[in-house]
Amino acid sequence: MTPWRHGPRNAITDVPGIRVGHYTDRRAATGCTVILCPGAHAAAVDARGGAPGTRETDVLGLANLVRTCHAVVFAGGSAFGLAAADGVMRWCAEHDIGVATTKRKVPIVSAAVLYDLALGDPHAFPGPQEGYLAAVRARRGAVAEGSVGAGTGATVAKLLGPERALKGGVGTASLIGPRGFVVGALAVTNAVGAVFDPATGECVASPRGDSPGEFLSVPAALERRTAAMDALLQQPGAAPAAPAPPAPGGTLENTTLLCVATSARLEPHELQRLAVHAHDGFARCVVPAHTRGDGDIAFALSMGETPAAPDDLLLLGALAAAAVETAVLRSVQLARGLKGVPAAAEWRSAG
Repeated sequence: MTPWRHGPRNAITDVPGIRVGHYTDRRAATGCTVILCPGAHAAAVDARGGAPGTRETDVLGLANLVRTCHAVVFAGGSAFGLAAADGVMRWCAEHDIGVATTKRKVPIVSAAVLYDLALGDPHAFPGPQEGYLAAVRARRGAVAEGSVGAGTGATVAKLLGPERALKGGVGTASLIGPRGFVVGALAVTNAVGAVFDPATGECVASPRGDSPGEFLSVPAALERRTAAMDALLQQPGAAPAAPAPPAPGGTLENTTLLCVATSARLEPHELQRLAVHAHDGFARCVVPAHTRGDGDIAFALSMGETPAAPDDLLLLGALAAAAVETAVLRSVQLARGLKGVPAAAEWRSAG
């Protein structure tokens, strides 16, 4: 079977009208990523994780008025990082970007955050100035990947806590389908689960084993996690009815952020389905996905350049899922070790 071909940059910026910029702070292990889409025809969002941190996502609901946005912001810093969107709003306002009202244009900047406070400085987070700088740096060209932007402090394979985690990051990809449709994806992977290549079944990142270069399987990691929880509950003074102690690595310290964009002109209800398909690609790579401690969320953007027929949604959904798979894999494969957490490639080569 002939595979779909990648766009010239193999990046979400291959979709006309999309620009991406990063702000990276490796010392504090945090940052933010801005996806500018001022000409978007429509936008949609689908949250599947149990602990999302978001801003301006309700406005994208099918029953609401606007149903589009001018930028999507992904940020570290947990809920503190939502402040980065203020700076992107300022940049958009300076460039006369926004929804027209009787008095002035109002930018719609949707945002989602991940938890990276455990890796670097827990008091550091991207704020308005960092968001503004990321918007200033946004370009149509190649997109920096790995441990940059919102992925600077991202980690994966945290089923047994940070001591056995591996580095996550930012990844992007694009595919060109029949009739010239372009679908791009950007992923910031900060998942509790292990990461697999769905095309081969190969384990890309799983909790570090007892020997250098060794990955623990998901069943083995979950068995160890359960045993650790049982040991905590059996400690003196732990009553059976007492609240469960924190799980290894915490339960709210994860999240994968996804954005897919297409050149196809889709209406909001059609674009909503594209956001769902983005999660399909993610769930084929990350095991387990969409846990109660992950804030997994997918945005979808229609840049409205190419007319689409109703049946094209099937094709576009398949392209979106495939682009997300590649973006997630690249986000982990291109990451670099930071603050004592090795990248998957570094750990594998240590064996």
